Amino acid sequence: MNTMNHKGYEAIIEFDADAGIFHGELVGLRDVVTFEGRSVEELQAALADSVDDYLDFCASRGEAPERPFSGRFVVRTEPDLHRAAAVAAKRDGVSLNKWVAKALQQALG
Repeated sequence: MNTMNHKGYEAIIEFDADAGIFHGELVGLRDVVTFEGRSVEELQAALADSVDDYLDFCASRGEAPERPFSGRFVVRTEPDLHRAAAVAAKRDGVSLNKWVAKALQQALG
């Protein structure tokens, strides 16, 4: 999956070969913000325009544009993986939450 960034906002990019067009969608926002272009240059310009328009829209409504994340989420996994993670956390002397948070940080680089 390809990504692009503008002003700290990340977008996921896909190419529709049948239509010959790139599609992008900003991630981490309350609202859905999409854009498109036929070339990389058009796509970059459309991304910039979309981010700027979205920021203006949020400002006019008095809302923060970033999605508010609580820091909590439920992970469903196989019981054997859950057990292995719990054992690894115990072995490392940390809570399962801290162990999983560290694993996520390492995975994300």
